[in-house]
Amino acid sequence: MSTLELEGVIKHYSGLGGEVVRAVDGVSLSVDAGEMVALYGPSGSGKSTLLMLAAALLAADAGVLRFEGHDLASLSRNDATDYQRRRIGFIYQSFHLMSGVPALENAAIKLLAGGVSLKQARRATAPWLERVGLTGRLDHTPERLSVGERQRVAIARALINEPRLILADEPTGSLDTPRGGEILSLLADICSEQQAAVLLVTHDPQAAAIAGRVCVLRDGKLVHESANGSPEPLTSFAGFTRG
Repeated sequence: MSTLELEGVIKHYSGLGGEVVRAVDGVSLSVDAGEMVALYGPSGSGKSTLLMLAAALLAADAGVLRFEGHDLASLSRNDATDYQRRRIGFIYQSFHLMSGVPALENAAIKLLAGGVSLKQARRATAPWLERVGLTGRLDHTPERLSVGERQRVAIARALINEPRLILADEPTGSLDTPRGGEILSLLADICSEQQAAVLLVTHDPQAAAIAGRVCVLRDGKLVHESANGSPEPLTSFAGFTRG
């Protein structure tokens, strides 16, 4: 049984003038425990929408999404919140950190929301911030952190609950090449050590090289899939912009 399964998933939006935007158009995809899958595609191809569907932050118009065999459409609001807090880790492209709040507490927010005491949450979170290279920055607020450091706080926050599924939207987009490589290695280690499934949106060749599979989306459709090391997605879609 795969950790994440999508079968014929469809998500459409109404665009300007009543035009139907086919954000995700009949996608079937699975990610197994201990597997990392990279999503490639141009801006507007449906990559981020697919992540939001997998996180139960959006509901599909048709098709089935399952997490460890459970249909996400059947989750109550409380169950969906529990799934997001305890089962998955979502790395947002735009960070979503709370201003004026130290890095340590920003990264611990899921633990605090789950009823863990501040003292326990700080103790559990510090090693994760150190692991993403933020030793000495634990009490810095987002306003005192660089863009790359804020991204690393967001990554630590996503990993703090040791999720079964990691959904990452451009996790290295705000990092320099060496630090991006370190973060990708961290995700690969967690994927292997904890047998977590990882689905990441990326334009980073390093990420494509480390992923077990590369899946290319265009106009909401899965148009190409290859094992890692294949140059085709990187050469054929090298002109794609971020999105």
